[in-house]
Amino acid sequence: MGAGNGSSRRTLTVGLAGFGNVGRSIAKRLNGGEIPGIRLTAVSAQDLDAASARAESIGLDPMPVFVSATQLPVHADVIVECATFDAFPEIVRAAVSAGKTVICVSVGALGANLDLIDLAENSGGRIVVANGAMPGLDEIRCAREGAIHSVVLTSRIRPDSLAHEAHVLSQGFDFTNRPPEKPVRVFSGTAREAAAAFPRHFNVAVSLSLAGIGLDRTRIEVWADADIPGAIHHVEVEADDVSLSLEARNRPSPDNNRTSRIVAPSIMAALRSMVSPIQLGS
Repeated sequence: MGAGNGSSRRTLTVGLAGFGNVGRSIAKRLNGGEIPGIRLTAVSAQDLDAASARAESIGLDPMPVFVSATQLPVHADVIVECATFDAFPEIVRAAVSAGKTVICVSVGALGANLDLIDLAENSGGRIVVANGAMPGLDEIRCAREGAIHSVVLTSRIRPDSLAHEAHVLSQGFDFTNRPPEKPVRVFSGTAREAAAAFPRHFNVAVSLSLAGIGLDRTRIEVWADADIPGAIHHVEVEADDVSLSLEARNRPSPDNNRTSRIVAPSIMAALRSMVSPIQLGS
């Protein structure tokens, strides 16, 4: 029997919370029909008039409705959060309170809002972490079914991406005017401490912790390295069932070098899995 054409399946509607570079990329792909069975229906942004103008400029047709973040669940089955650290709690709270699924990009903010996980459990909502910048999350989740003894993440990040971070500035580093000639370590500690030190930047620490052994047992090092094109994340895992050494070499987005190019595709992959007749991975 063939896979069929999927015509009997209900169309899944998507709302975008955030309409920056990532949001616009997702909008164009969904509007272009890249995932049959999924339709973009709503967008929220800090400035709705500006978002509407941007949607017209990239030729969205049909146009989604432009509403506040709290109204997105009225118009969509799935909410994609691609906004900011500060906007994250309101977006996710509205989505899961309505029993909807929310796909998160700014997952670093989840470390400071762990109550949202309890809210999702109690309301029937679901939080999905889409973080293509971090390698091997699926295999780490498998290892967690046994015993994981250690997880260590070493991240090398371009100095210009770290230059304005308060934690970096507090140590006396001036990467804006004086990028380091050699890689320099700017952080060493737990994932919880990393999330606090880099609240708007270091989503990978929280993603890795949620997949593995938690915020307090996951060890993190961050190095500023001027000789790389994009962030490099190296993970070492020791567990009863497997020993892992994983590395992702991310390419920066051409529109925003603080964002990895893989972020938008990771969201598309998460959405595609929701309508695919086959699930790859656990």
